[in-house]
Amino acid sequence: MGRMPKPIETPVPSRAELVDHLVRTRISGQVATPRENNLSHYRKLANGDRHYWLGLELGDRWADEQDVLAVMAERCGVVDDAAYRFGQDTIDPELTVSGLERMAARLRKAALDRQRVLLATGHPGGLLDVHRATAAALRAAGCEIVVIPSGLVADEGSVWQFADVAVLERGATLWHTHSPEPMAAILDGLTAEGRPQPDLVVADHGWAGCAAQRGLDAVGYADCNDPALFVGEAEGTLQVAVPLDDHVRDPRFYDPMVAYLLAAAGLL
Repeated sequence: MGRMPKPIETPVPSRAELVDHLVRTRISGQVATPRENNLSHYRKLANGDRHYWLGLELGDRWADEQDVLAVMAERCGVVDDAAYRFGQDTIDPELTVSGLERMAARLRKAALDRQRVLLATGHPGGLLDVHRATAAALRAAGCEIVVIPSGLVADEGSVWQFADVAVLERGATLWHTHSPEPMAAILDGLTAEGRPQPDLVVADHGWAGCAAQRGLDAVGYADCNDPALFVGEAEGTLQVAVPLDDHVRDPRFYDPMVAYLLAAAGLL
């Protein structure tokens, strides 16, 4: 039997090299997301707009947008000055790498225990291959990558799986979505078929939030204008939220980050 191919061929950077790369490619550091967009999303979360809760149930615990800003400054690295209203905002690359290391620890456990893992993305233009490479590494390590039920629909689209990653499709296009409904459709579909729930969900946006809210182990990626997952991590609902710009100019920019993640997890 031939050996399994490596999931990726990118050299594994050192922590310092990765921090430099994240800043240079604007995955972290001075990111493209404007401050006014961030503050608007924090305000909408605080005002109870469920679109910005990403599938989590936050009640009235985060009704003060200054509390949301404080969490985002601590866990994502945005500017903590409430008077800073316009201009560029920031993601701390050290927090990005620390988040990757926490995610790697959970991936390592999944591999050691040969767990069932579901991967999904609401940001296919940026993160699809990040999740695909993770799925390939986990499969090579003996994990079961959950195959989603067929015929699922959500938000006027179809929920499919490409390269082991669940996505929402509409009109022959993979859809950018913050909605938790596609993940809800998958988890309900598994139950309807009498199949077990995943041991771990690796995702982003509402896909991660929905899984975490249902009590599943969930880790994910989140941008600085998506505060809900960081709030969920602060409350202990979501296990890990890795801060990054989730759609940079070239998806290949994420390759060194994925190499670092998988190496830290012992999956290369």
